[in-house]
Amino acid sequence: DHLMMVVNASNVQKDLDHIQRIGKRFDATVVDESEQTALLALQGPEAARILQSLTDADLSAIKYYHLTVGTVAGIPDIVISRTGYTGEDGFELYFANQHAEKIWNALTGTGEVTPAGLGCRDSLRLEMGMALYGNDLDDTVTPLEANLQWLVKLKKGEFVGREALVRQKEGGIPRKLVGFTSEERAFPRHGYPVFVNGEPSGEVKSGTLSPTLGIPIGTAYVPAAFAAEGSQIEVEIRGKRVGAKVVKMPFYKDASHL
Repeated sequence: DHLMMVVNASNVQKDLDHIQRIGKRFDATVVDESEQTALLALQGPEAARILQSLTDADLSAIKYYHLTVGTVAGIPDIVISRTGYTGEDGFELYFANQHAEKIWNALTGTGEVTPAGLGCRDSLRLEMGMALYGNDLDDTVTPLEANLQWLVKLKKGEFVGREALVRQKEGGIPRKLVGFTSEERAFPRHGYPVFVNGEPSGEVKSGTLSPTLGIPIGTAYVPAAFAAEGSQIEVEIRGKRVGAKVVKMPFYKDASHL
């Protein structure tokens, strides 16, 4: 058996060190293939139709969060994963570096694909309420606080960190990651101070003016008692406190993958 782990780019060495430490407890070999591997993500409601013309894999048979291996643009052994970080339907393609240009040209050569950078992706992932390491997540945050409990199966057996999570769940989760919107024109950015009941309560973790919704949106950790939908908070933007309201995420409700 083998596993492929795709980690946050800024955490490659830290995650690799951690995995290697844990791997010593098992009959396992850990290999870092980051420098030899390329990733292209094709995202959007038409992704399956466009990619199907370039691959022999039956994309309709791939469920979300599943993958297969197939030929893309004449290149075999491509990992085709129905995943993404945008909230839209789409695929992530993993392959050896030397094939990147050919696959890129094949995708853009369809005339239906527009290149998009990390700024575009960051707006999309925030509109969907998807957490980003370095903003919404860091070494001090637990999955229970970050609304990622669906990724942690406490009843599935022992794992690193399970005991701490059980204690936190039984003792009460002190803070929660929430989404908020504002009717003000000014929009929040990472690091802006947040206030609850007039008292400092951390900072904005992610924030922007939503290009789709046309309103300021953001995320922040607040005391669990104020995490309910409709709770009022304040964000300090350029020295002025503006009102904001806790809302249910995702902010954007009409994505092709929900």
